[in-house]
Amino acid sequence: MQPVLAKGKITSDHLATFKEIAGASYVLADEESLHHYGHDETEHLVYLPEVVIKPRTAEEISAIMKICNADGIPVTPRGGGTGLSGGALPHLGGVLLSMERFNSILSIDERNLQVITEPGVITEVLQDSVKERGLFYPPDPSSRGSCFIGGNIAENSGGPKAVKYGVVKDYVLNLEVVLPTGEIIWTGANVLKNSTGYNLTQLLVGSEGTLGIVTKIVLKLIPLPKYDLLMLVPFASLEKASEAVSAIFRGGFTPSALELVEIDALQIVSKMVDSHAVPVTDDIAAHLIVEVDGNNLDVLMNDMEAIATLLQDYEAGEVFFADDAQQKAELWKLRRRVAEAVKSSGYTIEEDTVVPRAELPKLIRGVKELGRQHNFHAVCYGHAGDGNLHIRIKKEGTANSMDNAEMNNSLRALFELVYSLGGTISGEHGIGLIQKSYMDIVFADANLRLMREIKQVFDPNNILNAGKIFDLR
Repeated sequence: MQPVLAKGKITSDHLATFKEIAGASYVLADEESLHHYGHDETEHLVYLPEVVIKPRTAEEISAIMKICNADGIPVTPRGGGTGLSGGALPHLGGVLLSMERFNSILSIDERNLQVITEPGVITEVLQDSVKERGLFYPPDPSSRGSCFIGGNIAENSGGPKAVKYGVVKDYVLNLEVVLPTGEIIWTGANVLKNSTGYNLTQLLVGSEGTLGIVTKIVLKLIPLPKYDLLMLVPFASLEKASEAVSAIFRGGFTPSALELVEIDALQIVSKMVDSHAVPVTDDIAAHLIVEVDGNNLDVLMNDMEAIATLLQDYEAGEVFFADDAQQKAELWKLRRRVAEAVKSSGYTIEEDTVVPRAELPKLIRGVKELGRQHNFHAVCYGHAGDGNLHIRIKKEGTANSMDNAEMNNSLRALFELVYSLGGTISGEHGIGLIQKSYMDIVFADANLRLMREIKQVFDPNNILNAGKIFDLR
């Protein structure tokens, strides 16, 4: 028998106890706070919690979870509020558990190339801190300047560097976790190899805050590459640009980043940040951003020249090489702010599709055709090097996809296309609240049954981020 959604209500006695646990100043129920924590970057959705709690220790979270578990009170964990799938939206009310006070890097182990951090540390702060020691933590979501490392764990985030270095799961060695029942566990060990029982660490990574609340993280690091080179390559055809992506890898090259941005998106973001770094003339349909990195500058320069020559077979335009750190930073600023810019221009619905990289041309062609059929406009950009295409959709009078029958039909057609190309419906943003109705496209009943049963083992009373990824009725 499946558990029902937790529906316990918070009483004045609960509030008093929460204040004793976390401190009165860290238990908030005023209207301004509830609204602030009632949304993230997912479309224009807002769901208010009943109370916001900002704990500081695993023991405080444990005490809170024991109360909520006993009384059936829903709990929604939240990181930096940059999510795009509704994973941190408190759609059932209850407690919003903000991890923002877990903001310390506990140790950097230069001998073993590891860092132990709390989940509320901003990703870019962590990267800069280890960089000062000549070390490198590669996963770099576009929101790295504001997202929390704990949220990256929850979503198994990637970013531009994933094409060469992998995603978050490839760097997580061990996690301290508070279970929904209040127990505190470590999931693994601070070692590079571990074949000791089931891999709970990797099960927690990407579980979207539905199985436990991460309070400490042990990450693997690598030496920081000495050099990186960046070039911008224009194409008159969006499909030719996407065809060129697979050709680069077939040519024997592995860029440290390979991003595709459609010209419509570049025009919007260039205006927003008042930048002229990228040409946006009428004869250009898309750009590829190609980066290589390593420790031998001569090798890198030869690779870039060879890639530029190869791209001429795909009707590339004049290649622009970034000459210095300032030009590189300007190009990356444009790329990283694309999502923010296009959302502000009405492209509020974002899908995070991923296909085998050689299928990108078919995906892009299909997206444009679906837009014509279903009367929406889409701009495409993303991590083309690993087949991860972000599709931003604008449809007149439709700001959200949630509970919108017409948009749901359009998205189902999109995800069926993705699945037919050997892909899946989320590469790095997660399923959360808004994608769960499409899980049947990519999973059989047996897959979903196993997931529900795993959820029930960890969270028998279904209080932690319930109703995310799939429904439990």
